[in-house]
Amino acid sequence: MEEDVHMLLEGTIAKLIVDPSLYRKYIWENKNGKPMLYVKLRKELYGILQAALLFWQLLSYTLVDWGFKLNEYDKCVANKMINGKQCTIIWHVDKLKISHADCAVVENIIIKLNEKFGQESPLVTTQGKTLEYFGMCIDNTTKVKVKISMHEYINKVLAE
Repeated sequence: MEEDVHMLLEGTIAKLIVDPSLYRKYIWENKNGKPMLYVKLRKELYGILQAALLFWQLLSYTLVDWGFKLNEYDKCVANKMINGKQCTIIWHVDKLKISHADCAVVENIIIKLNEKFGQESPLVTTQGKTLEYFGMCIDNTTKVKVKISMHEYINKVLAE
């Protein structure tokens, strides 16, 4: 992570994010009149981006090595047929959701993930018919139907 990382700020954010008296002369407009500004990120910021990218690469390469195929439209979704049923792993940064008809398959994948990624501290898992995932309540208690709601999350946000 020694290389410089640059980012293009577009629109209003280009005007608001930096001290106008220092950086106004570097803001330019594209052919549609939208303000644009290139910035060089500090290590504190791009380190977070780099870490997420490095984890994605390691996780996706690991899953492919285990026989999963990445979804061509969403590279944070991997699928594999196991015991005649589809196993799906989706993730965002370091949060994973693993689905399969057989709980033992999910448990085996968790064991393998823990062996690979749990050296520093064991992985935290939640299983069951009702799950909390990024503010969503995913309810699988009704056969052939999945209910997804965000009522609790929205109420918490409104309360705060």
